[in-house]
Amino acid sequence: MNKRILVVDDDRKTVELIQVYLQRDGYRVAAAYNGKEALEQTRRIHPDLVILDVMLPEIDGLEVCELLRAESKVPVIMLTARTSESDKLLGLDRGADDYVTKPFSLRELAARVRAALRRATCAEEEAVQDISFGDIKVSFARHEVSRDGRVVSLTPTEFKLLEMLVRNPGRAFTRPQLIDRIRGLDFDGLERSLDAHIMNLRRKIEPDPLRPHYVKTVWGVGYKLEADPDV
Repeated sequence: MNKRILVVDDDRKTVELIQVYLQRDGYRVAAAYNGKEALEQTRRIHPDLVILDVMLPEIDGLEVCELLRAESKVPVIMLTARTSESDKLLGLDRGADDYVTKPFSLRELAARVRAALRRATCAEEEAVQDISFGDIKVSFARHEVSRDGRVVSLTPTEFKLLEMLVRNPGRAFTRPQLIDRIRGLDFDGLERSLDAHIMNLRRKIEPDPLRPHYVKTVWGVGYKLEADPDV
């Protein structure tokens, strides 16, 4: 089934141009012209992606984006005439997946739509996968980890760390890379705190936390998941 896209802008000419262009690419395109209508349409038709102007009547686009993100994982591409870095960061902080400044190329916008939909599809596929290594099984759909068939209780930070490692077996991550991945989850950003989280994770999943079999230290770099822990 063709993807459905909701275009939200109070400029009807802009909506019409985007609508016609995306329909040529095979998308089903709906329209809304203010923030209130955008929320109503999203809840009614459940689009696969929303193109959302920042300056909207009724409810501004930033607030709409924040409300959408609280109840949905739908990708959001913000449109705005504001070009400063702080304005772009504000939109991304509210939950936008991408940011396009006006005036924009319809060809570029279409390319960003395709990229956002690809990322969303990959995220959905990854979310339903279960990954096993040794006697550990990680279920992303259930947000659950088990060892020898028994559920292991991990904190959100520990789960994020384990997720990053198990999705990239054998890859060595630096401490700053791991910190960046889990930032904002009761984490103060200090490397010694990361080490404490790794220690707690090992205590819960390793047969012998003092001689880790899965989560290995890469001296002078950071940590990695042993690519073939059964060897």
